[in-house]
Amino acid sequence: MLEKQQIEYEKVVLIGVITQQQDESKSREYLDELEFLTYTAGGEVIQRFTQKIDVPNPKTFIGTGKMEEVEIFVNEHEVGTVIFDDELSPAQQKNIERILKCKILDRTSLILDIFAQRAQTSYARTQVELAQYQYLLPRLTGLWTHLERQRGGIGMRGPGETEIETDRRIVRDRIALLKKKLETIDKQMATQRSNRGALVRVALVGYTNVGKSTLMNVIAKSEVFAENKLFATLDTTVRKVVIGNLPFLLSDTVGFIRKLPTQLVESFKSTLDEVREADLLLHVVDISHPNFEEHIHSVNQILTEIKSADKPTIMVFNKIDAYEHLAIDEDDLITEKTAKYFTLEEWKQTWMNRMGDHVLFISALNRDNLEEFRQRVYQEVRRIHVTRFPYNNFLYPEFIEEGNEEE
Repeated sequence: MLEKQQIEYEKVVLIGVITQQQDESKSREYLDELEFLTYTAGGEVIQRFTQKIDVPNPKTFIGTGKMEEVEIFVNEHEVGTVIFDDELSPAQQKNIERILKCKILDRTSLILDIFAQRAQTSYARTQVELAQYQYLLPRLTGLWTHLERQRGGIGMRGPGETEIETDRRIVRDRIALLKKKLETIDKQMATQRSNRGALVRVALVGYTNVGKSTLMNVIAKSEVFAENKLFATLDTTVRKVVIGNLPFLLSDTVGFIRKLPTQLVESFKSTLDEVREADLLLHVVDISHPNFEEHIHSVNQILTEIKSADKPTIMVFNKIDAYEHLAIDEDDLITEKTAKYFTLEEWKQTWMNRMGDHVLFISALNRDNLEEFRQRVYQEVRRIHVTRFPYNNFLYPEFIEEGNEEE
């Protein structure tokens, strides 16, 4: 009888800071997200350390006292990896490695590692590799100090170049090659997009792990990979969908995240062309997450970066089945009812009310309110279609119940 193979997770310690810009609750929330990222990458968090500092230590990011505390814990528990929630400079990473004598990562390198694991197609792999090399270039000094020596021997006398300079040149050449490769693929993808005709394009956008792929599977009846882990989807998937005899294209895109590495935003900007060229955005939000409002802000920031913030948008609040609010205890003396006590009905009366019919509440998993969702999407797609082709107005009435299931 075969024994069930157990997955071995790396022992990981997380380190975060509390600053004037990032209070204790914000720091805790970022570390929660970092822990989920660690789990997605195949690690098990066994301890967290936080320190209150005004300015990060230029040499070791955290103070010497806290570093000693981390060092004792790492040695006692044989920890192999320490992950910092903020980006470390090459010098900081080098110094910390020297003290802790284990693998040191920051949030950026962790996200890059997850992307490398998740990249399935040649296009996604090329984008991730480019981002990794761009991240690696300034860190070569820290990684390859043992190579910093002059080459000797016949034909190598004179100024020559150090090993580190050779490595840098190799990495720069690789970056140039990958950029060229991406340009070629981008042209091919642009041709593909132009060949799709004049169908209305709808793009699902949102924070990572909000249920975009699950919604895509339900609406387009497709088999897009969906999992309760961060960045389950890296490659853009496009499907033709028909609601009430009106066809349109629906695309599922990579999820966004706070503190998204600049290298990734740059290399994945071409993937986000699906968003840039969309006629309608469905901004999916996990309303069951306690900080969904901040997630909305993060997504809007990236949409602004890629010049897509002004597109027609419907806010789709997903996972209403998982939404929970705190009940008010009669003994609690609350001067003002905060968001964590709001019921779904009370949320609907807040700023969401001002968005009118551009807000929907659904559960893609349980298929709650999906008919209302389909009807609203149909109306918006029809409006865009009729504006583009006024002579097709008679083909698509307000909403056709019959044949609704034929997608």
